[in-house]
Parts: sequence; structure tokens; C-alpha cells
Amino acid sequence: MRDLERVALLGASGFIGGGLPRLLASRGVAVTGFSRSPGTTVEGVDRWQDLENLDFSGCQAVINLAGAPIDTRWTEAARRRFRESRVGLTGRVVEALGRLPQDERPGVLINASAVGVYGDRGDEILKESASAGEGFLAGLCRDWEAAAMQAGALGVRVVTLRTGIVLGRGHGALKKMLPVFRSGLGGRLGKGRQWMPWIHIADQRQAMLHALFCETLRGPLNLSAPVPERNEAFTRELAAALGRPAFLQVPGLALKLAFGEFATALLGSQRAVPAALRASGFEFRFPTLDAALVDLV
Repeated sequence: MRDLERVALLGASGFIGGGLPRLLASRGVAVTGFSRSPGTTVEGVDRWQDLENLDFSGCQAVINLAGAPIDTRWTEAARRRFRESRVGLTGRVVEALGRLPQDERPGVLINASAVGVYGDRGDEILKESASAGEGFLAGLCRDWEAAAMQAGALGVRVVTLRTGIVLGRGHGALKKMLPVFRSGLGGRLGKGRQWMPWIHIADQRQAMLHALFCETLRGPLNLSAPVPERNEAFTRELAAALGRPAFLQVPGLALKLAFGEFATALLGSQRAVPAALRASGFEFRFPTLDAALVDLV
């Protein structure tokens, strides 16, 4: 890859992507943000382009974090939206890469994915070599990654980020969980035996930068902490960090009635471990949940 001077970032204003431009700028890398609202202000983004007209000229790398949130009922309209914002957009990213002359193409595509690709796997330890699972979410992630890997035929190094539950202040899972747990109404989901692959937002962003600069990394990359937790343990530790009880249980049937098929994502078990990331020399700042919660809560 040529010297990294400018990165194209899709999802620059999102929870995960919002902190990346500042980190990249600290390394002397400029950022072009892509958004449907190009007037957005994000620290570290010095140039904006319309997401509907992808042009990666002058960029040496592309980071694609775009994707509609899935924490809602999976109606047919919602499924189409999930797919278009992931598989469809990633296909257009690859097409945009192909329109550039080979010597002007970005050398690497870092593309979002999720641990949902594994499906519900019980206690099986899931390294990146594990097969894809069954169900809607697994199929969506599989197709999402396949769309990104098409860039490999263009001479682009591709890394697909199989992200777990990202924990950060005021955003993501914790934003929804903290009010419930602070009220003393927190509890495990279903039987609580399902594994929850989680990661601190600081480690998430640093791991993404590591993948960007580490040219030996290719293909799927589990972005989850080295020590996953069962839902019941996660619940207990979060409640303890807040000094609140957590003796309640949300029955699986209630989740299915409330959220429909999305409940399968809440009750599914992925014991994912960051094998490729650790083998490449990456060190986690927050490898255990208690350390992460001390920092965040």
C-alpha cells in the first residue's frame, strides 16, 4: 500500500466511526467523510462527500462502517433496509474502487460485519476460521462480507470486522441498559447462558486502526474482548458496578413477543474470541469486563 495520507470513512458520524477521524489525524492521516448529510461536523474530518456519489480519488484506504441499526422488529421493509445499507452499499463501494485506475486505487478496504455471522452456537469457541451459522442475521452478515471480499479481485486488501457488543459512554448497548439497571430492574435475558462477545469502544477503534496499518491482516477479524461473558455474568457485573441488584429475568417468550425475530439476536450465543487480532500483536487495553465497566460506569 502507498503511504497512507487520506482515508475515506463511511459512517464518520456514527457511534463507532465518530472517534476515528481524531485518532487518524493524530497519526497525520486526513479523513474524507461520506454521509447523506455532508454538512455534518465531526472532529478530524476535513472534507465531506455525498454518500450517494462515491468517489475515492486521492484516498489510500476506505473504512466502511455504514449499516442501518437492527435493534427493531425485522419486518420485510426493515430487512430490505438492513440489506441495502450493508450488502447494497458495500457493492457500490467495490464498484467505486473498480472505477479508479489500478495505480490510484485505495490499497485496503476495512468493512464492517458482526459476530452475528456465526448464528447461535452455544458454547462453541468461535475463531475466525469457524463457519457461518444459520438464520437471517447470519445470512445477512455472510452476504455483507462476500460483497466486501469482491474488492480482493481489484488488488485491494480486505478486512471484515466481526464486531461484538460495543460498550461506550452514552451510546450503543450501555445507553439502553444503564437506565434500566440503575432503576434496579436489570436482569438476565432468557436463561442467561448465552455468550455475549463484547468490546470497549476504545479497543474497538484502536483495533480498527491496527487492521488498517497491519498489512498481514486479511479477511475476517473478530473484534471482541479476549474474555467473553455469559449474559448472566454480564448482568451481574454491570449491576455490581452500579451498586444495584439484578435479580430479575426477562423470559425468552416475552422477548419474542416484544421484538419478534430480533429476539433471536438477543438470545443467540456467540463465544467469539479475537484469535487473528491477538496473533497479529494487538494488545487490549480492556481485556476483561470488570476493567471496562470501571472505566465506563
